[in-house]
Amino acid sequence: MAKHISRQELKTDHVQEALSHSAEAVLSHKTALIYGVIVALIVAAGVIGWRVYSQRQSVKAAAEFSAATEVFRAPIVAAGQPPQPNEISYSDRAKKYQDALAKFEGVAKHYPRTRPGQLADYYAALCLERLNQNAQAVTWLSKIENSSDHDFAAMARFELAQIYDHSGKAGQAVELYNELLKNPSVLAPKPMVMLALAEHYRQSDPAQAARIFNQIKSEYPDTGAADQADQELALLPSGKS
Repeated sequence: MAKHISRQELKTDHVQEALSHSAEAVLSHKTALIYGVIVALIVAAGVIGWRVYSQRQSVKAAAEFSAATEVFRAPIVAAGQPPQPNEISYSDRAKKYQDALAKFEGVAKHYPRTRPGQLADYYAALCLERLNQNAQAVTWLSKIENSSDHDFAAMARFELAQIYDHSGKAGQAVELYNELLKNPSVLAPKPMVMLALAEHYRQSDPAQAARIFNQIKSEYPDTGAADQADQELALLPSGKS
């Protein structure tokens, strides 16, 4: 015979069942919350770890970049001249820039996402230019030219214009100078670009050079650029200033 279940027992079963479901829901909620906390902690740890790693990389890059810059700026001493104590110096100009180039290439290769690593690209190009390896210098500068940093890209474009100017690519040089004049930058200021453009025209169009030098004096009076423009005007062929 089936056991009779009283109303009180039935009610108790319903309460127990409801409590059981509630407990499961709470447990499920707590589990999801715990998992969420764990994921958040993992993400936070990853972010902190990446920041620490990036900072360490930047410190290392800055130290190596500083060492490379020290070689790049080292003085050239005459053969037989004793070097200054605790100072790097070279008697061979080419050797100096070869050593500096190797160091800058190392910084650029190992720390490409740091500011010193990006600057190393630029200085490597300067070393190559001074070693008369303009094609390789252009390759390095062209990479920097596409940088998302406006000032950094402008600096590379100015140096590219200088290389083109000195290697007989006048059209490309003028195009870059004019582009920089339309979009001046802290690292490639308008007076500096105007001086370079005027110097470009010194031999081929002295009258144009004089016009630009005079424009510099008019727009930037009482500045170093104006003083330099005045000196350059005095060196132009007679009647062109």
